[in-house]
Amino acid sequence: MKKTLLATAIIGALGASAAAQAATVYDQDGTKLDVYGRIAMGIAGGGPEYNDANEKIDNSEEFVDVYSRLGLRMSQEVNSDLTAFGRLEWRFRGDERYTESGFTEIRQSYLGLQSKQYGTVQAGNFDSFYNQFVSLPFDVYIDRGLEFAGHPKQSRGDSIGYYTPDLQGWTAFLQLKHYSERGELEPVRDEGNVVAAQGGVRYEQGPITVGLGFVDDVVRGGGNGEMLGGLIGSYAVSDQLSLRLGYEGRENSDTLGGGYDTVGLGGTYTTGPWAFAADIYNVDPDGQDDDRTAWSLGTYYKVSSNFDVFVELNQADQQSINVTLDGLDSEVNADGDDVYYLTGARYHF
Repeated sequence: MKKTLLATAIIGALGASAAAQAATVYDQDGTKLDVYGRIAMGIAGGGPEYNDANEKIDNSEEFVDVYSRLGLRMSQEVNSDLTAFGRLEWRFRGDERYTESGFTEIRQSYLGLQSKQYGTVQAGNFDSFYNQFVSLPFDVYIDRGLEFAGHPKQSRGDSIGYYTPDLQGWTAFLQLKHYSERGELEPVRDEGNVVAAQGGVRYEQGPITVGLGFVDDVVRGGGNGEMLGGLIGSYAVSDQLSLRLGYEGRENSDTLGGGYDTVGLGGTYTTGPWAFAADIYNVDPDGQDDDRTAWSLGTYYKVSSNFDVFVELNQADQQSINVTLDGLDSEVNADGDDVYYLTGARYHF
């Protein structure tokens, strides 16, 4: 599948939208500055009926901001082979609850050097390389729906990474994230400074894309201290239809648990201004009797090159939980009316 058609098919990915709509503010003598972003609004409702503390919550509809953002992309040609680059991206909330706070998050802030011959090295706050090179075929939804490790996984800040140039379809990558105790009062945590590594390879040739990777899922970054691995790929059946299949697993920790095996199957179909996505996962958590089946559906329509509307559905299949009712412990099937929905519109610039 051609890259332009693939970008249309993976309509939920930020990179595709930002790259297509970025406005070049300055481009002279090898120095370039692009401004990009989007304003996105929608209505969300449904979802899990209980929180992590097993407390019943209100999951009725609400008007929400849908990941609006503003970014700068900079580059300068050092010579014919080497380019220096930087990127800075803010996230802002456009609904009424955040009118006094404005920008709520620096989502990306990194710089690096790219060599056509030797590859790319970058440092700072950026998306996980595992997501960029392995789980990306499934990362097609604007909001919920990705059951594999996503872009924050052991990344975002204090990170340095390297990936090779395209070597006859092959690309290898390695990333390190540093968790520091600098400035903390003595004694510091038992583990002290921690480095989380991730790496792997991706193969792209014709209609086939396959990524194989690992993540050292340390506790400091929200993991369970064990290794996570994934083998995920996609196949472009035609210019309109692409299918994806993947496996991801994490070892079980003796103290924290958290092991699982996840298999995902999905596809994206495009026709004219329309795109449709569907995915289903089987999640097998270690130490639990029942598997979990999650599914997602998405429909997207491009009104113009800058404006699109969308509807997304997701059911994560929350497990049955124990809650206290009238002073008595009782098992509740939390998988009732918990289909999450999101509908709205986005303007890209």
